[in-house]
Amino acid sequence: MPLPASLNRRHLLTLASAATLPALAPALHARPATRLRFTLDWRIDGPGAIVLLTQARGYFADEGLDVVIDAGNGSAASVQRLAADTHDIGFADMGSLVEFRGTHPDAPAIDAVYMLMDRAPATVFALKSSGIRRPADLAGRKLGAPVFDAGRKTWPLFAQANGLAPDAVTWVNVDPALREMLLIKGDVDAITSFYYTGLLTLEARGVPAEDLVTFRYADHGVSLYGNAVVTRAAFAAAQPQAVAGFLRALNRGIKACVADPAAGIQAIRQRDPLLKADVEERRLRAFLDHFVATPAVRQAGLGGAVPARLASDVARISTAFGLPHPVDASKLFNPAFLPAQRERLL
Repeated sequence: MPLPASLNRRHLLTLASAATLPALAPALHARPATRLRFTLDWRIDGPGAIVLLTQARGYFADEGLDVVIDAGNGSAASVQRLAADTHDIGFADMGSLVEFRGTHPDAPAIDAVYMLMDRAPATVFALKSSGIRRPADLAGRKLGAPVFDAGRKTWPLFAQANGLAPDAVTWVNVDPALREMLLIKGDVDAITSFYYTGLLTLEARGVPAEDLVTFRYADHGVSLYGNAVVTRAAFAAAQPQAVAGFLRALNRGIKACVADPAAGIQAIRQRDPLLKADVEERRLRAFLDHFVATPAVRQAGLGGAVPARLASDVARISTAFGLPHPVDASKLFNPAFLPAQRERLL
């Protein structure tokens, strides 16, 4: 049957094109996701759930981000990864960031952009059988830790706050994987570690909490900020929307973990199915309850830093580490990319 004259070939092509426009519109306007290389400060474990749950729930994707998450090997290594441009953004302890800025004044600036931990988790662990009951009892003892351990590096602050000379103890260099076992065997009298790492590792090796003496630095006169989200200042200047989007997504992920830690553990076990869910949930809860969702954070909101407190931290860390170059605390933390405060309230 011949087509009406009014419906010639040109009209058909026009109609066909119009019909496909709604389907093509998303593809025509969609932009490729911005790829971010992210480094944790440590291996995949309970605290890493705040990032992995963020990814699993699509919060990064909601911000147009494709985030590659790599395990870490300590905060100093995280800072070095950023400086070497192998990663764009990551977690690192503020002490490591201050140390980097104070020893590499001509290196590309690396800034904290979101304060993750309101309190540093550095802790001294000892066995009750050692006779150690108070910080003063550590005098003359052997303490074990890797050279990069945050508790070891900030030991002079702990010593000063508790009436000890910085050289009152003898340090033994140990591999992180052997630290707790050396304490159990009696090769060292005490160790330093993050609270939620040392406690659960010792318990996994047969030492119940009631047999331990723990001195959390934050409870013994050394209330420093802990880990933060850090990035190169040049990267943040070049990709401000990506940095702001990352922080918005992570902020959602942290709040989700606080509300439902078990969901966070499901996310990390998708990455490493061999992790024990019950152990890692306890680790995550300790991380959140004692160091992230503190009373101060619940009042002021996640992510921020008090300038006067940060300046005090920088001054104390610089002295403890004997840094050769001054660090300007006012240029260490950049709040420009933080989500709105109402979004950061728990």
